[in-house]
Amino acid sequence: MVKEIFTFLVGGKAGEGVKKAGSVAADVLAGMGRNVFQMDDYMSLIRGGHNFSVVSSAPRKIYSHYMKADLVVCFDKRSYDNHSDQVAEGGILVYNSDDKDGMNGMGVPLTSEAKKYPVRNLMFGVGAVAILCAALGYDKKYTDDLIAQQYPKGTEDNQAYASTIYDHVFPEIGGKFKLEEGDTVRRIVFGNQAIALGAIAGGLSVYYAYPMTPASSLLHYLAAQAEKFGLAVIHPENEIAVMNMAVGSSFTGAKTMVGTSGGGFALMVEGFSLAGITEAPVLCVLSARPGPATGVPTYTEQADLNFALSAGHGEFLRIVASPGTLEEAFYLTAQMLDLVWKFQTSGILLTEKHLSESSTTIELQPDNIISAGGVEFQGNGYKRYLDTEDGVSPLLFPPSHEVIKWNSYEHDDLGITTEDPYWISRMHDKRNKKIDALKKYMKSINTVNVYRGEHPSNVITYGSTTMSVIEALKYGQINPTVVQPVYLNPFPVWEFEEFKDQTNIVVEQSSTGQFADLLREKAGIRIKEVIKRYDGRPFDPMELSKKIKEGL
Repeated sequence: MVKEIFTFLVGGKAGEGVKKAGSVAADVLAGMGRNVFQMDDYMSLIRGGHNFSVVSSAPRKIYSHYMKADLVVCFDKRSYDNHSDQVAEGGILVYNSDDKDGMNGMGVPLTSEAKKYPVRNLMFGVGAVAILCAALGYDKKYTDDLIAQQYPKGTEDNQAYASTIYDHVFPEIGGKFKLEEGDTVRRIVFGNQAIALGAIAGGLSVYYAYPMTPASSLLHYLAAQAEKFGLAVIHPENEIAVMNMAVGSSFTGAKTMVGTSGGGFALMVEGFSLAGITEAPVLCVLSARPGPATGVPTYTEQADLNFALSAGHGEFLRIVASPGTLEEAFYLTAQMLDLVWKFQTSGILLTEKHLSESSTTIELQPDNIISAGGVEFQGNGYKRYLDTEDGVSPLLFPPSHEVIKWNSYEHDDLGITTEDPYWISRMHDKRNKKIDALKKYMKSINTVNVYRGEHPSNVITYGSTTMSVIEALKYGQINPTVVQPVYLNPFPVWEFEEFKDQTNIVVEQSSTGQFADLLREKAGIRIKEVIKRYDGRPFDPMELSKKIKEGL
C-alpha cells in the first residue's frame, strides 16, 4: 500500500547522532519531492539525556510532525520504553539488541558492530540512516553515496558500518514502505533560519544576541552569513548590553535586531523602555520556552504572551507580531523590521521553540519583500522629536552639521531634557499618535490569516500552534474556519467582528489561557472552549484533532 503520510522516529542518548540522523532522513524524504516536517526533542544535557528526532512527510504540504511513527529506531532501552507505544499500525520498531534483547520488534546489534570502529556511539546515527534506506527500498549504492555525502569524516568506516546494519535488516524490512513521490524537490529550512533570512531580505545591518535556547541558532546562523551579506553580528557580555547596544546602533541608522528567550528578554526590558522613549527602531525576536526562571530550557510554550504585550515601564507603542508558519516567519520578520523603522518604535517578533527549531520544506520569494523604512530629514533646523501629524518624526543620522539628540529622559522636540508639564504631556501625545497611525496602516496589510472552512465554527489560534491546528484538521478531515491573528499589538479588532458571536474554540499553549483572555478583552470574542497544552511539548495532530472534534 502506498502511504500518504510517512513518519520516521529515531531516539537515543545525546551525543549518539540522533539529530543528524533525523536531518539526513528529512533530506532523503525531501529528495523524493515530498514535503517534510522535522521536530527535534532533546533534554538540557550535553551528553546522556534522551533525545529523539521525528520526521513526517507527505506528497502534499505538511504542517506538523506525527508522534505515531511508521519506522522507529531506538538506540537504547530508554528510547524503547519511551517510543515502543508510538509505532503506527503496520509500522516497524528496530531496537539495539546489545542494550537489551527480547523486546518487541526487530533487534539489531548496533553497539557490538560499532565497537569495531574508532568513533563508536556516533555510528548509531549512521546505522539509523541505513535502516531507513533499507525500509524505503533503496539499494546499497544509494546508501553508500548518501553516507559519503552526509558523513564526510571517516567515510569508509561509516559506509562499512552502514553496510553491515543494512544487511541485518534488509531481508526482513527491505522495501517495506512504498512512498508516493512529490511534485518537486524543495529546500529544508529551520525556523530561526527563516527568521534570519527574512531579516537579511528586510535590510538587516546589525544583530546582537547573548546565546539562550531556543534563540541561539539565530545568532549562530547569522554569524555564519555575516561576511556574505555584510552584517555585523555581535555577541556582547550579557543581555543588558545587547539591548543598549542595539539602541545605539539604531541611532546611527543601522537596521538592528536582537534575539533571546524569556529570561534574556527580562534583562532587556529596561533597555526596551529606553527604545520606547528614544523612539529607537529596534526589533526583538523573543523565542519562548517554558518559564518562569530557567523553566524547561529546551522545550516549547506560549506563556510569554502577556509579557511581550506589556514589556517595559511607561506608555509607548510596542508592535507585537507572531508568525504561524515558517514561511510566514520569513516574510513577517522583514515586515516587522520595516514597521519599527516606519513608526520609530520597538517591536517584538514573538515565537516559540517549536517554530524556532523545527524544520520543513518551503519555497521563499525574497523579491516579494518591500522595505521602505522611515522618512529622512531634509533641510535645516533639525528637531529629533518634531511633533508631526502621525507622531513620526523625520530621521537624521551622524555625521551631520545638525545637532542630533536622542534622550532617555523626557524631552522637548529638540531632545533636550525637560520636566515642564507642557512638554511631558505633548511628548506623550506625540508618541501616542503613532498608535492610531499604525492601526490605519495595518488595515492596508495582512494582519489576520483566515483559512475558510465549511463547518459553521471557528478555531482561533496563533503562533506555531497554527501549524498543529492546520495539520490536525487535515488529519481529522474536519473543516471549521481557522483564524490566526498575525499581529497581537495593536490587536486587529476590525478583523474579528464577524467571529464575535459565532462558535469559537481557542487552541493555545498556556496553562492560564492568556490568548483566550486577549481575544475576550480586545475583540469581545465569545469562546466555547479553550484547548490547552502546557507540558513543554507541541500538539500532536492526531490527539488535537480528537479534541477539536469533541469541542465542535
